[in-house]
Amino acid sequence: MSKPVQMIRHRAPRNRTLEVSKSEIAKYRKRLVYSGVRVPDAVICGDTFERLPMLENSSFDLIFADPPYNLSKVFGKEKFISSSDEDYENWLDSWIKLCVPLLKANGSMYLCGDWRSSSSIYRVATRYLRCMNRITWEREKGRGAKANWKNASEDIWFFTKSDAYTFNVGAVKQRRRVIAPYKVNGSAKDWNEKTGFRDTHPSNLWTDLTVPFWSMPENTDHPTQKPEKLLAKIILASTNEGDSVLDPFAGSGTTAVVAKKLGRRFVTVESDEQYCLLAAKRLELAETDSTIQGFEDGVFWERNSGQNRER
Repeated sequence: MSKPVQMIRHRAPRNRTLEVSKSEIAKYRKRLVYSGVRVPDAVICGDTFERLPMLENSSFDLIFADPPYNLSKVFGKEKFISSSDEDYENWLDSWIKLCVPLLKANGSMYLCGDWRSSSSIYRVATRYLRCMNRITWEREKGRGAKANWKNASEDIWFFTKSDAYTFNVGAVKQRRRVIAPYKVNGSAKDWNEKTGFRDTHPSNLWTDLTVPFWSMPENTDHPTQKPEKLLAKIILASTNEGDSVLDPFAGSGTTAVVAKKLGRRFVTVESDEQYCLLAAKRLELAETDSTIQGFEDGVFWERNSGQNRER
C-alpha cells in the first residue's frame, strides 16, 4: 500500500486546520476499512462504485451525497473533468441507481449541487425518487467575479423513497433575532422578550451557515468541505437517534462525524486515503467533543449568535 503524500504546510499560529501527521498514519489506518464492507460505523477507503453493491439493500434511513459538480476540480489524488450535460447525467445515474435500493422504504436522500449541476441532479434523481424540495444555502465564501454574478449559493435536493418519510421539524428550528416584535395584550407572542430571539420553523433558504475556514476546529484541507452545521440540520430532520446514514462521497468525513455526534450510525465511502485518515482522526476527536458550531440548546442559531459561534 502506498503512503499518502504528506504536504508540509506552514500555518499561521492561530490556524486550527486539522491535519494527519506522518506519525499518526499507522494509527488511523487501523480504523479504516480497505477491503469489502463493514457496518455500522465504518469509514470505507475505496471506490464507491465497487463498494455500494456490497451493502445490504434497505439498510439506510438517510443517504447524503456531495458528488463532484460538473466542473474540473482536483480532490486529493482524484481529478474530476467537466463534461456535457448528457455525459454528466449518465455519470450521476450510474451511482444514484446503486444508492436507491440501499434506502429503506421511508428513507430520504439529499443530493448537493451548484447552478451548473442542479438541473441534472433533478432530472436523474426523479427517475427513482420523489422530489420534496430544493434547499438553497448561502456559501458566503468565494471569489468575486468581474463579468458575472459571484457564485454565493449552492443547492441541496431533498428526495424521498415514498410518501411515508421521517421529518422532525421540531428538531431543526432556527433561533433568530426578532426584527418586528409582536405582542398580544402587552406580552411577547412567539418570541422571548428577554433575549430578543424567536424559534422559527426551518425554510428551504439557509443563510446561517459558515463554510469551514482556518480558525474553525472542524476545518480540513478538503476543497469542498461542508459545514458540520449543514449536516446536522439534515441528519436531525430526516433520521431518528440510532438510525443509519450513508455517504458515498465522504471527503474528510463530515457526515460520519456529525452522525456520531448526534447518536446515529454511519457508513461512508471515500477513494482518497488521506481524506479517510482525516475522517478517522475527526471521529476520534468527536468521542470527547460532540459540539457543533452554531447548534446549541436544541436549536440552530443565526450566524455569529449564541455561545457556540462560528469563529
